[in-house]
Amino acid sequence: MSIYDSWLYNFLAGTLNSVAWLYILLPCVFIGGVYLTIGSGAVQFKRFGYAMKNTLGKLFTRQQAGKGAVTPLQAVTTALAATVGTGNIVGTSQAIAMGGYGAVFWLWMAALLGMVIKYSEVVLAIRYRERDANGDWVGGPMYYIENGMGKGWKWLAVMFSLLAALAAFGIGNMSQSNSIVGSITGAVTALNPGFTGETTLKWVLGIGLAVLTGLVLFGGIKRIGSVTEKLIPFMSMAYIIMTLVVIFGNLKGVGPAFAHIFRGAFTPQAVLGGAAGITIKQAVVWGLRRSAFSNEAGLGSAPIAHAAAECKSPVDQGLYGIFEVFMDTLVICTLTALTIIISGVDITFGVKPGSALITAAFTTVLGGKLAALFVALSLALFAYSTILGWSLYGSRCVQHLFGLGAAKVYQAIFIVMIVVGSVSSLDFVWDIADTLNGLMAIPNFVALFALSPVVFKLTKEYFANVDKK
Repeated sequence: MSIYDSWLYNFLAGTLNSVAWLYILLPCVFIGGVYLTIGSGAVQFKRFGYAMKNTLGKLFTRQQAGKGAVTPLQAVTTALAATVGTGNIVGTSQAIAMGGYGAVFWLWMAALLGMVIKYSEVVLAIRYRERDANGDWVGGPMYYIENGMGKGWKWLAVMFSLLAALAAFGIGNMSQSNSIVGSITGAVTALNPGFTGETTLKWVLGIGLAVLTGLVLFGGIKRIGSVTEKLIPFMSMAYIIMTLVVIFGNLKGVGPAFAHIFRGAFTPQAVLGGAAGITIKQAVVWGLRRSAFSNEAGLGSAPIAHAAAECKSPVDQGLYGIFEVFMDTLVICTLTALTIIISGVDITFGVKPGSALITAAFTTVLGGKLAALFVALSLALFAYSTILGWSLYGSRCVQHLFGLGAAKVYQAIFIVMIVVGSVSSLDFVWDIADTLNGLMAIPNFVALFALSPVVFKLTKEYFANVDKK
């Protein structure tokens, strides 16, 4: 009997996964998002212009950080490094294939709520952060649970740290290295059909990737931030430009694409026909699920990176949380969806696609070889950036549990597992890590609800001062 037929796998990847994502995370995103929106005075809507002016508007201004801290830009790019990745490309493709065109609408709705959730997480991360033995700022859900809710809740902080540290090996490590190696070997095979050295290439790529990650990771948060602040804007702009090339190449299809999205959100059968078998529930679930998977709002991961930022107040950095979800989901995921829909490529509804769907969409304008090469390069850069982001998350969680020494050991193991992921088949690891990822939301949302008055108070005081000026 294979592991995929065992009761343990079915429980972890099936039953427990459904409980974590469908019956805990998604209701919490909706209920928590509405609650935080009302309590914060709809900060993600009412103050959206202010947030963009003070985040996107400052991307190209020189920023400095003191000892043990990174700049606000480095903090947000480190967080974006972990969130902008395969979820934007493959995740969006899966949302459409499994939930129909209408899933994109629900992906947007979840992102609008996710903006205030991520904002609240970052505000709390800054408010309750602390200095470690090296003098570095550390924070995140495990710290705002302990320092905000009290020592009696330490068990909840431990629960979050354990789940995040374990999930980092799958979602943020082995599955990502496997995607990088798979995309590059796939591109090599596409360009050279007679290529027979796939196994050797996988080992070479895996070892090279581990070395590159180690050079960055052992340099600490400042080196991670300095790499991500260069890598994230470059790869994001390159991907955005290429999607716009396809969209402008099929400009007449933009209007019908939006029509499909809005009609499919409420009447998927009218758009896809009865043969597709997709219901409104599936459109809602896959849209919400892939939105959360893409921007990680509610999981509690990104605040770990934001906690290291040099900033004037918690709200100042919280604005970057709004920007992060906006850029990750409302911009990049939307462009991916439009590229797929207006290209007219065949979609096998009800079957999860990999990168083949977006590659086919790019092929309509770029040609097969160039499209395969670009998607492979994009996935490689996106996945590598995710490894860097999650390497920080996992080591910070282990540091919280066992101290700085244990974090160094964790980092060494993390680097070794990159090679393992590069040369292995990892469907099992991905499925289990996906479950652990969803379970992280439980302790995080408990803290968000418990500490929401702090978020509301800080937000009200901050914007009262802004309105006086």
